[in-house]
Amino acid sequence: MDILVIEDDETVGKLLEVVLKQEGFAARFAKNGLTGLKAFEESCPDVILLDWMLPGLDGLEVCQRIRSLPDGNKPYIMMLTSRDDETDKVIALSTGADDYLSKPFSPKELVARIRALVRRSQREEAKTANHILKSGHFRVDLDGRIAKKGEESLVLTALELDLLATFVTQPNRVWTRDQLINRLWGDDFFGDERVVDTHVARLRKKIEEDPAHPEYLKTVIGVGYKFVDSVDGET
Repeated sequence: MDILVIEDDETVGKLLEVVLKQEGFAARFAKNGLTGLKAFEESCPDVILLDWMLPGLDGLEVCQRIRSLPDGNKPYIMMLTSRDDETDKVIALSTGADDYLSKPFSPKELVARIRALVRRSQREEAKTANHILKSGHFRVDLDGRIAKKGEESLVLTALELDLLATFVTQPNRVWTRDQLINRLWGDDFFGDERVVDTHVARLRKKIEEDPAHPEYLKTVIGVGYKFVDSVDGET
């Protein structure tokens, strides 16, 4: 697994690079946002560890720019931040980050989070024999990491694509937050279950004509969510 660390504190960045290499990951370090964007375009890493408080081009802007680039929706982006307010975490996720980790953190916790991403990816591949998933209006290619609504390509983050794939795999099933967490993160989840609501809201904005009145991704009050897709009146 190839990991890009974008961190303005060179001591921290180099330390993370060393720790990750010791754990068997391929890792490289970029000291600012512009250098990080260039490094992304050159290597298209699997995971990006992105510091929020970068000088000049901050982490939020870097995240948004990466997501707008070719292949920008393939890597998992983990925001590293000293901002621990719940609102800040939601903001980080809403810009396209898949996860966040509050500073200070231990190298062991960081490595555990990254290995959780690896295990989650492996679990999803094992669970889905057919890597092309289809519903009435949606098509998800798990190998190519591509999702479409009809003929329209959807611009999804890695986690949003996995979330859509989960829903498309079992339409009409009601999923609780805990079940979605177990499906997407497993026992490796770190954080508040409300993060599921944030990811669902983001996914709705990208697949629904009117996210406030969703046609496909429904809320089941007091329980969770279910995906409903039909063609020509069929359910």
